[in-house]
Order: sequence, then structure tokens, then C-alpha cells
Amino acid sequence: MKAIFMLVTFFLMNVYAPEKPVTTVSTVIPICHTPLGSNDMAFLAADPSFQMLHELPAPFHYQGAGEMVSFPTPDGTTASGFLLKSAKKSKKWLLVYQEWWGLNDNIKQESAKLYRDLGDVNVIALDMYDGKVGETREEAGKLMQSASKERLAAITRGAISFVGKDAKIASIGWCFGGMLSLQSAILEQKQMVGCVMYYGTPEKDVEKLKTLNTDVLGIFGSQDQGISPAVVAQFKKDMKTAGKQVTIKMYDAVHGFANPSNPKHDPAATADAYKLSLNYLKKKFS
Repeated sequence: MKAIFMLVTFFLMNVYAPEKPVTTVSTVIPICHTPLGSNDMAFLAADPSFQMLHELPAPFHYQGAGEMVSFPTPDGTTASGFLLKSAKKSKKWLLVYQEWWGLNDNIKQESAKLYRDLGDVNVIALDMYDGKVGETREEAGKLMQSASKERLAAITRGAISFVGKDAKIASIGWCFGGMLSLQSAILEQKQMVGCVMYYGTPEKDVEKLKTLNTDVLGIFGSQDQGISPAVVAQFKKDMKTAGKQVTIKMYDAVHGFANPSNPKHDPAATADAYKLSLNYLKKKFS
């Protein structure tokens, strides 16, 4: 009987014992810090004030030349891009990097325009979100936050292999793509001949900037509250410390001013910046 009593007592103590508190881990990305593995603009993407700098793009559907292609990436998967192949066989390649919205029809149109104006240059706009496109600020912000440095680098490395070891490569990008254009130049090293970055976060590691094999054309807006003039000034200083040349063109315009689908699009600044970029790229490919 004593054994039965002890067994019943033990059972009741376990059934009615208070539960231990459950510790939960917050999944909120802190705005002031870049999460481990995230890209250098993830902290901006999480900031509502930065999201509001991007006006919702006007509806647009691209109809023209070009095709989607896929290629393997060093992380064991595949990536894709919008390709405009030169009619004349060419080892010249321009890698185009999307805005934070993704590889949408506006980027395809910009790629086609560059393709026509550059001549015998192959142009490929890389899909850095693996098929996803943001339709709202919130969607674009989440996509940019979730794009890891490792995956972004794998897509770029895959593209470099796709164009070939003998290719002469230049890059151009806007916003998120501006940052990626500079990172692409760092990864391409000896194959890189030119880099254009529109209002993207600059690389802050001077040692990485020292590995650049090209100068950089940086295009920014003085009214940009995300990539501010102070950030641009520091980038210019860091490039000088790295012993590299950078040409900075600052327009009296807002973030994203060069996007034709942006309601705050600045046509005059866009036209001038495009002319500057085109002349720069033509010289690099000559």
C-alpha cells in the first residue's frame, strides 16, 4: 500500500506541476544593425523611412528583344538572367543589377536601351531574387532583407562563369543594384573593366576596395535620405585611401530619381546621368 501511495503522489505532482516559461526568440530585424549573413543594405530595407523613399512604380510591361536564360551557381543551384546577345560575336559583357524591386520590366527596358546604345556588347540583367519581384514597398523590403550575401555572391560568380573567362566585364546597377554593381566589380577582379553604381550602399572595407581592377563611376542624389551625401563623401575618402579612382556625380534629386516609373522621376538628371554612364562604358569597352 505504501508503494502504491508513493506512486500516486509522484504522478499527481507531475500532472499539476507549473509549466516552465517558454523563451521566444524575436525574428524582428534590428534597423541599426545588419544581421549576420545579410547584405549591406538589409538594415536599410528594414527601415520604414527608407521604404518610403521609394514611390510605387507605375504599371509597365516590357515588349521587346531578349530572353530569360539560366546558369549554374557555385552553391549547387541555378540562377537566371534576362539576356540580350550581341548580333556580332563579342567578348564584351555588361552585367545589369536590379533595383530593390527585383528584375521587373523596367530593368528589362533599361537593359535593352543599354544594349542598343552600346553596340556589340552582350547585356544580361541578373535576377538577384530568384524569380521574385516586389509589388509593394513592404514586399520589396522583405526581399532585400532576405537576400543573403552568400546567395548574391553565388549568383554573381555564376554569371561570371556564364560569360566566360575571356570576357571583358562591366557592371551597372541602381539602388540595391548600385551596391551589387560595386560588389560585382570586386568579385570579377581582372576581368572587370568598368563599374557604374547609382545610389547604392558603398563598400566600407578599404581592403576590399584595394582589390578593384577598375575605377568607379558613382551617381547619387543630394536629396537622398538613404544613401546620404555624407555616406558618399566617406566612400570617396575610402577610395582615395585604397588608391583607387572614383568619379562622383551628385544631382539635386531624390533616391531612385533615374527610374522612369518613379512618380518622382527626374527626366533631366536621368538623361544627363545616362549620357555620362554610356560614355563611360563605351570607353571601357573600346
